[in-house]
Amino acid sequence: MGTVKVSVIGCGYLGAVHAATLASMGHTVVGVDVDPGKVDQLARGAAPFHEPGLDELLRDGRSTGRLTFSTDAASAKDAQVHFLCVGTPQDKTSDAADLTFLVSAIEALLPHLAAGAVVVGKSTVPVGTVEMLRGVLARRPDVLLGWNPEFLRQGTAVKDSLVPDRLVYGVDGGRGAAFHPRSGAPLGVTAALDAVYEPLLRAGIPRMVCNFATAELIKSAANAYLATKVSFINAVAGLCDASGADVAELAEAMGMDPRIGGRYLHAGLGFGGGCLPKDIRSFRTQAVHAGVTALDDWMRLVDSVNLGQRERTVALAADLSGGSVAGRSITVLGASFKPDTDDIRDSPALDVADRLAAAGAHVTVTDPKAINNAWRRYPRLRFEASTERALEGAELVLLLTEWDEYRRLCPAAAGARVRRRVVLDARNVLDAAAWQATGWSVRGLGTGDAAAHTPVHAPAPLTS
Repeated sequence: MGTVKVSVIGCGYLGAVHAATLASMGHTVVGVDVDPGKVDQLARGAAPFHEPGLDELLRDGRSTGRLTFSTDAASAKDAQVHFLCVGTPQDKTSDAADLTFLVSAIEALLPHLAAGAVVVGKSTVPVGTVEMLRGVLARRPDVLLGWNPEFLRQGTAVKDSLVPDRLVYGVDGGRGAAFHPRSGAPLGVTAALDAVYEPLLRAGIPRMVCNFATAELIKSAANAYLATKVSFINAVAGLCDASGADVAELAEAMGMDPRIGGRYLHAGLGFGGGCLPKDIRSFRTQAVHAGVTALDDWMRLVDSVNLGQRERTVALAADLSGGSVAGRSITVLGASFKPDTDDIRDSPALDVADRLAAAGAHVTVTDPKAINNAWRRYPRLRFEASTERALEGAELVLLLTEWDEYRRLCPAAAGARVRRRVVLDARNVLDAAAWQATGWSVRGLGTGDAAAHTPVHAPAPLTS
């Protein structure tokens, strides 16, 4: 296998994982980031965030000498392929993507690009971004530009990089311009990316070559579809509660249809994080600019249903507390936006917890990994690293992030610590029968007629 010299510009969730996995494939990789603290930690072989399996890859890359990190863009000057992995957050004044960091990264890299170098974007961007970056690169006609969208999921990012579902190359002119017309050999950006991903291609990972606009839209379109599935089943969950149906059984039956499938068809509190919410809002903005009003309307409804699940959860907590959460001791299990990460960006769990605190509840939040990230951002909340201590004296327990350790909680042991055995399982992951057998009242989202889930021992009204 040939070794390629690679730079990865931006070493957040995407860049750090990408750099480490490329080094594990045998390439020589330098990761570049403007944050000295992050660079120092990565250089020591430790990720500045929780991602299963990443520390091991970082340590391996460090020990072999194939992986280094720097704050100096000049350290990338010998690289043949440069991957742009900087963040594209939601703009502070609109729903559009903020491309400031992307432009700054390519401008910093520009003086250090060798002739014939290939610059490849991986960040999720709105359609038309490549054309804009071409303007930035105009004074370097000897540099090639491509787009290689990422499809990583936090919590499984290492696996998603080492065994991806597919590889997508966006190239100038699309597939028709990517191969030699007679021999069929890959040209330019396609050839460079084939060299980088050679181990994956040999393993049979599908590769798709397309034009720039298609490559720019793929990640946003995929995320919009996944968000649609989540919001759809959450909207159906409301109907299930009103009619006495069970949304988990309904979704299981729907998922058996191969045209639908069961993935992302799980009702609950909804999605959050630093990608899905901002990507569907950026997708909406792109639709508006293109005059595609149907897509704008669709994404607005998906977003609205998702945020509505948080309001619904707060209302159910009040209902389970006798009509008001004011003065109640409530324990929230989970702070990260999803399990197996310490990322709290747009966390539904913390949003609900903060709303309960604003309504007068005494809220204690616990999480296996995200406490340190959360406590400064949410001063109204009390944080407790120990699940056992967090449960002490609780009048209501809310499961808001479906970590495995919460799925495996012993209901009898948990019941011995709380004041009232009432749990709102907003992720629909607990074995309700097992919990009910030990005296717990269990309420889910969309698990049937609300009247059938009234607490066994309704909380007494507060007295002054």
